[in-house]
Amino acid sequence: MSVNHDAYDSAYLRGILTSVKTIAIVGASENPVRPSYFVLKYLLAKGYTVYPVNPGIAGKQLLGVMVYGSLADVPKPVDMVEIFRNSEAALGITKEAIAIGAKVVWMQLTVRNDEAAALAEAAGLKVVMNRCPKIEYGRLSGEIGWAGVNSGTISNQRGALGAVGAQNRVLGRP
Repeated sequence: MSVNHDAYDSAYLRGILTSVKTIAIVGASENPVRPSYFVLKYLLAKGYTVYPVNPGIAGKQLLGVMVYGSLADVPKPVDMVEIFRNSEAALGITKEAIAIGAKVVWMQLTVRNDEAAALAEAAGLKVVMNRCPKIEYGRLSGEIGWAGVNSGTISNQRGALGAVGAQNRVLGRP
């Protein structure tokens, strides 16, 4: 399946967000005003198992979760590697993601590396670039409508704009 990395199909993103259970966030920050911190917090709240990866704070707890120095240090299998580093760093991190057997490489907003994407796809991984899983989860579940943003998702489900259970039903999660 050829993926257009300039315009992702909602079904492609939904498929990723519903299939992954464990996420490693490379570049996680302990600073609560950094985007990687609140994405970590959000994904934990949505029921994902999240492993922060940051060599500068390895061994510490971040939001009650142990921080690891590298992807290879994470003691459990990782479904998705989210890259909160610059575009140049994405290639090396993608190689590490392939080495640990990840299924998805997700590059955060402003992060795009076509060479890394081609390498990951050749190894059988799915790739998302220049997108935020927090934003995409919110858009696909209708949650982003709380802020007055048109998500493009139509639902007649009572509570689709509120209860976590309704959000999970929209995403197909248990």
